Amino acid sequence: MKIKQYRTQFIKELSTLYDAYEAESFFYLILEDKHRLRQIDLALNHELFFSESDFAVWDLLLAQLKKEVPIQYLLGKTSFYGLEFEVNENVLIPRPETEELVEWIINENKTFDKIKKLKILDIGTGSGCIAISLAKNLPNADVYAMDVSKKAIETAKRNASRNKVDVTFIFQDILKTEELKSQFDIIVSNPPYVRNLEKEEIKKNVLDYEPHLALFVDDNDALVFYRKIASLAQNNLLENGRLYFEINQYLGKEMIDLLGKMDFINIDLRKDIYYNDRMISCKVSKTL
Repeated sequence: MKIKQYRTQFIKELSTLYDAYEAESFFYLILEDKHRLRQIDLALNHELFFSESDFAVWDLLLAQLKKEVPIQYLLGKTSFYGLEFEVNENVLIPRPETEELVEWIINENKTFDKIKKLKILDIGTGSGCIAISLAKNLPNADVYAMDVSKKAIETAKRNASRNKVDVTFIFQDILKTEELKSQFDIIVSNPPYVRNLEKEEIKKNVLDYEPHLALFVDDNDALVFYRKIASLAQNNLLENGRLYFEINQYLGKEMIDLLGKMDFINIDLRKDIYYNDRMISCKVSKTL
């Protein structure tokens, strides 16, 4: 069968789960990954065809997509901030909103990176997407990354090697951490923040396949990670250092209140590309 014919069949079979644009994007992602062919190649050569062995691979992937397994897990990789990352069932798939957080940190600190050696800690690193992107774009920085999952740490280490950056990884449970062993210019975290009451808003491909350890918090204490990390930051941020968080879009006001009560200053809440409250930054008060 010609590839163009199979493309039509592929999109049609996914039409009950995905819109045509998304199904088509899946097709071309797989086409490039498995055959090193791009959309333009198919447009220029209508006679390209799949072999029988190709069909077996494609049909298996199609069956998994019908179960709503994320395409990133099927391919074992995804792009984030211009870099390629391995992803698997042990780590969350990086989101565009998190790229905005990384962009914010880089833009605010790239001048400092040229005049001093910044020390950065990423708490709850997962795939390492934040820490590695910062290390790549703030090349003079010393970057540290912490996670409670050994398998996530192993994945993040491979991603650091893949992207040719040096990151020091720490296997540690932040909620059981009494103190950090160093001082930092930047502490950043994208911790679990989805409340159980919000599960109905979560798509099946996320709910069924991405690690709940990295997603969900108890409804009765949704800010537990933020409170703990902010408490540690009070003693472990250097002068003029900043704390950055990705947050639950429904808890922007609560985050401002939390950080204000803990005497943080210069609190800056920002929206993401979808106009949701998503990122917040602050500094430690000099009086602390």
